[in-house]
Amino acid sequence: MTSINTNTSAQAALQTLRSVNQNLNSTQNHVSSGYRVEKASDNAAYWSIATTMRSDNKALSAVSDALGVGAAKVDTAYTAMDSAIDVVGDIKAKLVAATENGVDKAKVQEEIGQLQQQLLSIAQSASFNGENWVAGASGTKSVVSSFVRDGSNAVSVTTTDYVLDDSTTGNVLFGMSGGAVDVSTGILGTSNGSTGSIYSMDITNFTSGEIQTALSNVESALKSMTSAGAALGSLSKRIDSQDDFVSALSDSIDSGVGRLVDADMEEESSKLSALQTQQQLAIQSLSIANSSSQNILSLFR
Repeated sequence: MTSINTNTSAQAALQTLRSVNQNLNSTQNHVSSGYRVEKASDNAAYWSIATTMRSDNKALSAVSDALGVGAAKVDTAYTAMDSAIDVVGDIKAKLVAATENGVDKAKVQEEIGQLQQQLLSIAQSASFNGENWVAGASGTKSVVSSFVRDGSNAVSVTTTDYVLDDSTTGNVLFGMSGGAVDVSTGILGTSNGSTGSIYSMDITNFTSGEIQTALSNVESALKSMTSAGAALGSLSKRIDSQDDFVSALSDSIDSGVGRLVDADMEEESSKLSALQTQQQLAIQSLSIANSSSQNILSLFR
């Protein structure tokens, strides 16, 4: 039956066209934005996961920056410790020279005195961003190492610690007191028997026995400094490894989020072409359905 009041064919064609247009708009949005899940309404679960992981990635980016600062602190301390080891090695050589009979110990002391001042200069200069890891009071220095989200969704920031020890067998050249270098503490500043500290000793009037004692003290200091340098080198390597891991982890998270929300452009392109064809056919069908009512007029001619 054909009716001039109700055109069911046109209604069906119109419904089809509306559906095609809706799918076409969705596909065009995917193509233009590059996302198949751009809003929570697209897929609430995937959108929620992607939003959380993007936030975590920003935190990882901050961790990477913090690791860079930490690496600079450690590298500064290591460079200072390495330089100080060379200077103390020179002092050791001067002490060996002073053991020879007839050597003017006062002249040797003049050279040692310059080296002692160089040690203080090294310790004072080894500061990065206000932190000095070779001249400081006993305490703990920390470097941010990672951002962690555990199985219960709790988040935390982990750190790598380096404990400063200003004793004669510790890991700092000098201690710190009142914001200034304390030359009476640390590996080089702590007095060790009658010969005094490495920094304060004056061999001008030393006996042969005292020079031997001073040599033993210098050797002990070199041992502590070498141990400290090794610890700083290991920490630097760990920071570098952690920085590489954080960078790789960040890339993995980006890739994982992409799998959840990025549009497959090949698939979207294919869908777009198909939907455009369907749209044209739906328009043609609607046009045919609308023209059917006009054919009724020929029945009354």
